[in-house]
Amino acid sequence: MNTLRNVLFVPHGSPMFALQPGPAGSAMSDVAARLTAPRAIVVVSPHWETAAPTVGTATRLETIHDFGGFEPRLFQIQYPATGCPEAAQQVVQALQAAGLPVQTDASRGLDHGAWVPLRQMFPDADVPVVPLSVQHHGGPKHAYRVGQALAPLAEQDFLIVASGNITHNLRDWQIISMTGQPTPDYVQEFADWVHTHMVGGQADALLNYRQTQAAGSRAHPRDEHLLPLFTALGAAGPGAQPQAFYRGIYDHVIAMDGYTFH
Repeated sequence: MNTLRNVLFVPHGSPMFALQPGPAGSAMSDVAARLTAPRAIVVVSPHWETAAPTVGTATRLETIHDFGGFEPRLFQIQYPATGCPEAAQQVVQALQAAGLPVQTDASRGLDHGAWVPLRQMFPDADVPVVPLSVQHHGGPKHAYRVGQALAPLAEQDFLIVASGNITHNLRDWQIISMTGQPTPDYVQEFADWVHTHMVGGQADALLNYRQTQAAGSRAHPRDEHLLPLFTALGAAGPGAQPQAFYRGIYDHVIAMDGYTFH
């Protein structure tokens, strides 16, 4: 039976995605509607970086507007999510059981990498949320290991939401926004390469994407926005079959592909 697992990789694009979700946002809403209501959501965002995996344990989660220079309407958006200290403790225990060093943060809210996709998928903010940080210095294999540690939670009615982008080169975005140049070929090429290797189950090539794909370093000059993909892969388990629920490019250079796991 083709069962949808409680693991998602979702795009969050630029902050403007909150106001202009378009087809990618509709696809995310459709995926959420297919899920059984989770007990809690573990959300992994590249906009929260720490030295060690850190779990947010707050009961009330502040909506963090961690950006500037965008429309004033964005700063008025609030996503009134609640946390769940008990669920957060289970996340801590799962990471510890995998031998990972773990810290907690009792005040951390939700940055736009977390609340933008969650607001699209769960607009009523009626599911408790547990934020989880990323470790850029650890690279893809560490992110994958974090995902493996979370895999048992996906079997216990937790939903693992890994938020990022398949391509994320802000310098190219700035240049193209100012000059009107066309989207560089590498954006679609890298997204296609990731898709081929995702559906083909070639995790090793994905984990070593900087060595195995020529455009990898340009697609991600700094790879924090791709690390959540590897966490999703680890959480889904070795037998999972990734399927793209949306593929497309926003803002010239941001590949907004999202994946479910079956």
